[in-house]
Amino acid sequence: MGGSVFDVAIVGCGPVGAMAANMLGREGLSVVVLEKEIEHYPLPRAVHLDHEMMRLFQSAGVVDRVKGDMIATDGHLHVGADHGVIRYMGTVGKPRPFGWANDYFFYQPELESHLREAFADHGRIELRLGAEFTGLKQDAAGGTLFYADGEKAHEVRARWVIACDGARSPVRKALGVKLDDLDFEEPWLVVDAEVEGPVAFPPIDGVPEGVDLQRLSVMMCDPDRPATVVPGRGNHRRWEFMLLPGEDDAVMSQPEKVGELVGAWMKDVPHRIVRAATYRFHGLVAEQWQVDRVFLAGDAAHQTPPFFGQGMCHGLRDVANLAWKMAAVANNHADEGILATYQPERDPHVRGVIGAAVGAGRYICELDRAKATARDAAIREQSASRNGETAADLIPAISAGFVATGTAGAGERFIQPALKDGRKLDDLVGHGWRLFVRDASIGGDVRGVSRIVASDLPDSGAVLAWLDAYKVDAVLVRPDHYVFGSAQGSAAPLLDLRERHLQQPSEIAA
Repeated sequence: MGGSVFDVAIVGCGPVGAMAANMLGREGLSVVVLEKEIEHYPLPRAVHLDHEMMRLFQSAGVVDRVKGDMIATDGHLHVGADHGVIRYMGTVGKPRPFGWANDYFFYQPELESHLREAFADHGRIELRLGAEFTGLKQDAAGGTLFYADGEKAHEVRARWVIACDGARSPVRKALGVKLDDLDFEEPWLVVDAEVEGPVAFPPIDGVPEGVDLQRLSVMMCDPDRPATVVPGRGNHRRWEFMLLPGEDDAVMSQPEKVGELVGAWMKDVPHRIVRAATYRFHGLVAEQWQVDRVFLAGDAAHQTPPFFGQGMCHGLRDVANLAWKMAAVANNHADEGILATYQPERDPHVRGVIGAAVGAGRYICELDRAKATARDAAIREQSASRNGETAADLIPAISAGFVATGTAGAGERFIQPALKDGRKLDDLVGHGWRLFVRDASIGGDVRGVSRIVASDLPDSGAVLAWLDAYKVDAVLVRPDHYVFGSAQGSAAPLLDLRERHLQQPSEIAA
């Protein structure tokens, strides 16, 4: 495919770029991926993903490759200045409506390897390593990317471009897109280690019964030094330590200081430091996510404080959103204007989660002990009123874009119940567009949408219960598993609305 015009060119082959390639390739689109590094980064960066990402791995046909290296855990625990629990966002003993555990930890180099290996399964993905982006130009038909391979200059042409090239994104800079600063910046030291035993937590009051601290992301909101302890796969563990006023990044990154900080948690447990690096945790969102035929995704479009582990998840949601829309245009003659719904859908979604993370970051980073004591009391009161929240509750519905706004459940993530034979719903009904109807008497059928009779499903009635809860007879689910809309009686009007959205996207209310 060296001289071809590709459907999509992707800049950057981290997890987000690699996932985009797999999703697009599985839809039959031709994809070229430009990655400036010859070898993928050998150390862990992102460590957490959630149930929605596992479901997207199903959609992309890569879940069997990646799930063996995923470690399911039980959520998040925030501990106050008095070493008592102030907030628990856990899943112990709770149902799994989306088919997977709510939280998984992984080792990024392994994940990247698995995603790249899956390119061979999809046939039309070309990976060009050592390809450093140098510029681009666009016209009415596509974009031309210029890149260097050593001293040689090259170019490649594609109908669309997705920039997954990280927080410093050269593509974003070439487009002149600015970042909206959400006014959060705090310095932290991130340490990864291989450990040969359990973490030695201090006594913590109020840990819920049945909860194992070793299986949680534990946030110590201690004004003496806020810190997070994160589980990992195998013997991998991560610590994040806030740098205090006056502390120097270089000094705090020295092996002896890192060893002192981590050693306090390990006591007599053998361990080896793998990586230590300082970061500024930011809340930033690009002002434009689309410039003509170029789309920003992942850290190129937004940067999230890591307090709920949603940074990489945002990026995977981005490319899942783009992939089904690009496939609809390339394969099914949908109007290209549907791609303009990308930012209206994803931007408020991302800002909602970043807002929650920034809010948590502000109370986590409190260094005044009197204020921290007052904070603890306020958060305990709020947590009691939330009645058993989980991190999944942070993800808002899509409120504008390619959804049937005003219908019950529109924009929410649709459930994926377990079937009686142990499989998950998507394993039975497939992916793409799916229409679930209460029973065979409910009208509505159209080419390109799988019609599933809920009363026939071997799922112990979960889909019927969803329809009952929303008082509807049909629900139409998008390829990225978000609800397009629902209907009472016949689903035909809902399917007609979907078709109008595909063919006349200018009519979609933004």
